Amino acid sequence: MASTMLKHVSILSLTIIPLFLILHSCSAFSTDIEEGEEYLVDTRSLGFSVRAQSRCDAITNNICNGISVNNGTGLLQCCKKHCRNILGDRNNCGTCQKKCGFGELCCHGKCINVAYNVDHCGKCNVKCSSGLKCEYGTCGYA
Repeated sequence: MASTMLKHVSILSLTIIPLFLILHSCSAFSTDIEEGEEYLVDTRSLGFSVRAQSRCDAITNNICNGISVNNGTGLLQCCKKHCRNILGDRNNCGTCQKKCGFGELCCHGKCINVAYNVDHCGKCNVKCSSGLKCEYGTCGYA
């Protein structure tokens, strides 16, 4: 009786745990936006901020469409009901749902291969000194 009960518990746990991981994997492994990141809205009046991934709706709750943030370094758009910085989000680069390819980062709204770009070497806005090539994300690699 005890061995039958142990088998049932083992089988049940082996089916529930993978199902749980599959259902929750979408949000658990997002690396595009840091937890708790806030965008300071560029205004002439009193400043206010919008949290990354704030919920939005293009019709009823449009809190982020076309808003310039962080002294012009970011531009928020409502993509799939969440505020996204389309100037730096690899999954929404330049516009909603435009994904950058493998090895590319979203720099100023354009997908850039940072492994070989002298203006964005290794990451956005890292410029190599004159005469140095960017190879494998490092200036002057040799």
